[in-house]
Amino acid sequence: MRPLRVRSGIASLCAGVLLVLTLPRPAQATLPRAASVPGGVALVPLGPATTGQAPRAWLGEQRVLVTADAGQWIAVVGLALDTVPGAYTLRVEADTEQRREAQFTVRAKDYPEQRITLKDSSKVQLSASDLERVNSEIAAIREIRSHWREASDTDTSFLVPAEGRLTGRFGLRRFFNGEARSPHAGFDIAAARGSVVRASAHGIVLASGDYFFNGKTVFVDHGNGLISMYCHLDRIDVQAGKAVSKGEALGLSGMTGRATGPHLHWSVILNGALVDPRLFLARSGKIE
Repeated sequence: MRPLRVRSGIASLCAGVLLVLTLPRPAQATLPRAASVPGGVALVPLGPATTGQAPRAWLGEQRVLVTADAGQWIAVVGLALDTVPGAYTLRVEADTEQRREAQFTVRAKDYPEQRITLKDSSKVQLSASDLERVNSEIAAIREIRSHWREASDTDTSFLVPAEGRLTGRFGLRRFFNGEARSPHAGFDIAAARGSVVRASAHGIVLASGDYFFNGKTVFVDHGNGLISMYCHLDRIDVQAGKAVSKGEALGLSGMTGRATGPHLHWSVILNGALVDPRLFLARSGKIE
């Protein structure tokens, strides 16, 4: 499949300074931490890993990542922030002759509110032309979020992509100039303008461009439905189709798009769902 050159309508804004993030040294890949809540990741056992061929699994129509861990096949399922708590079922196929189901439960989780005042009201009350552009970008992000590339080397133990203070947590219910908007679906890192932004894990650059809300943005495909997104860049140094290694520079941080100051907005997409990036950080990069 040819690399996608698409645009995203996902925005990110800074809140208050909470702590300092630093780039950890690379660690051996491990499973992400389990959090079967909206915006989290469910780890669903699929049985003994007795063969080299992993079973295939779907949540609805979306394929999900399956990997081996401690002698078991595990489905690594991303849960969107609007997931309704309750029971869910994966469709599992070991081969063309064997089909079954695997159940898991999603628990409720409450996220705090974030209220932001923007002096530039045009980023809140959009003109007709801006609204048309944003709607086009929202449609395009649906395509990139559902992208699937088969891979045998997906790394789910991520590096923090930039050094700086954490200024916006995942899942915040946001209000811009008093108006409710979509929840904050990533982390904001207050990296100074011109700071190097690095790939969280190895992969292939899936798309890049300059978008209304996100500004200059890069998407990296890590395989099997796992994608990372880096927004508000001052400069992009990679092109779609480029293979990048873990920690390789993607560009420089900035404040393009809808931003109140220089920072990096970092998102993780798993089987189409925007999920909490901290679940993918190596233990040495723990930020709780």
